[in-house]
Order: sequence, then structure tokens, then C-alpha cells
Amino acid sequence: MLRAAATGLGVALLAGCTSEADPAVDPEQVDSVAEPELGACRMLTPEDVAAPSNATRTVDCEDEHTAETYAVGTLPDKFADSDYRDAALGKFAYKTCGKGFEKFLGGDESLVMRTVLSWAWFRPSENAWAEGARWYRCDVVGGGEQSMEYSTLPTTAKGLLLGRPADRWMVCAQGPSVAGSVKVPCSQKHAWRAVTTIKVGLDTDDYPGDRLVEVRTNEFCSDSVGAWMNYPVNYDYAYTWFREAEWEAGNRRSVCWAKTRK
Repeated sequence: MLRAAATGLGVALLAGCTSEADPAVDPEQVDSVAEPELGACRMLTPEDVAAPSNATRTVDCEDEHTAETYAVGTLPDKFADSDYRDAALGKFAYKTCGKGFEKFLGGDESLVMRTVLSWAWFRPSENAWAEGARWYRCDVVGGGEQSMEYSTLPTTAKGLLLGRPADRWMVCAQGPSVAGSVKVPCSQKHAWRAVTTIKVGLDTDDYPGDRLVEVRTNEFCSDSVGAWMNYPVNYDYAYTWFREAEWEAGNRRSVCWAKTRK
């Protein structure tokens, strides 16, 4: 018990030193048990998003920022005694932050899967979790999993996908094939554009297996991309499908890509 207590103290002291040394970190947020501020803006990086908790200083939303908090709340009571890295937390976040992301941006599930924007969620620090903090925070960020850095967001991203979204917010790919290509905003030079998605299963379905998901995706994307291109004689299409891990998290869609001439 004494050794565990000493280790915990060491972590707390180390976190405090790191917070003071890093000007991007707000020491008051590091182990805060209080619910985060809704609507706050920050300069987040892909490294920040990869962490389970975040204490980056907030900035004025009129100033340059790469993230905006669009949802905060308290985790359901079932997580009161959960482990800090309980896999069920990710499923909760996928449903809660995912649906909130659609509503905030003004797009449906298909459209938000084809934007360069993405969402990230954060929980309290491990110290705050041990003290009973059970809040969550959902942020929209100006990039996705493959982004080396994030794009600057407007003063607010609310309603950004309403109507016909600007190409700078939609995802395209530059490369001979979609697989392994660099994902870029469609306002930049590109060879492929994500034009539609297919729902390959119901929310209550068990994972049908890699082969079936890929076959369903291929058949739908062939027809869908052809229709999107007004049924040319020859056209190239591609697709991105997701495996069991993403299915278990809640995703039931694949993405269809059309080859363009830009």
C-alpha cells in the first residue's frame, strides 16, 4: 500500500512539473474533476487526440484554433466503478460523440464520413478518475486519423456541412489508388473523391465477416459511383470497408470513391 501511494504521488508531482514546463497545458485542467467548458476552442494536435485525457489551454474562438468542444456531459452511472480504459467507454463515445458530431455539423452519417473533419473524445485524467470524476468531452478537430497536422477551423464549426459543403471540408485522395494514398481536402489536387457510403448491416447485427462486408461494399459502390458519374461507359471506382473492430465500436458503413480528373 505504501509503495502504491508513493507511486501515485510521484505521478502527480511529475504531471505538475510537466504542466508548468509546457505552455500549451493549463495546470488547472490537468486533474480537474469539473466538467469541461462547452464551446471552448483549443489548438489540438494529432498527438493530443491520441491521448485519453487533455488539458490543452483554451483560446478565444476568434483566434486560430484546430478544435472546438461541441458536447460535454457526465458518463452513465454504469461507469461509476469502471476501469479507466474500459472498452465500453469507447462504444459509448462512438454513439454519443458520433451522433452529436452529425447534429453539430449539420450532416447525416454518410456526409460526416466523407469530411476531412473528425471528432475526438476525452475523459478525466487518471488521478481525477480515481477521485470519482466521470465527465466526457467531445471535440470537432480539423483533420482525421492520417493527418500530420490539423487545419484551422472557423470561429465555430456549427452547421459547417449544411447545404452544399465547401470542397475544403470534404475528403479526397491523391495517389494511384485509394489504399495507402494521401487524404487531402477536395480543394487540393486529387485523383479520388469520396462520393457516397453504403450501410452494410443493421445496428443489431453481428459482424458478418470480412468477405461478406467487402462483397456488399463492392457491389454497391460499383452501382453508386456509376450513378454519381451519370453512367459513363468506363469509370474507375474504389471503396474503403471496415473490419470487426470498427463494427464493434458501432460503424456499419463503407465509403465509395470515384476517380476524378482534377
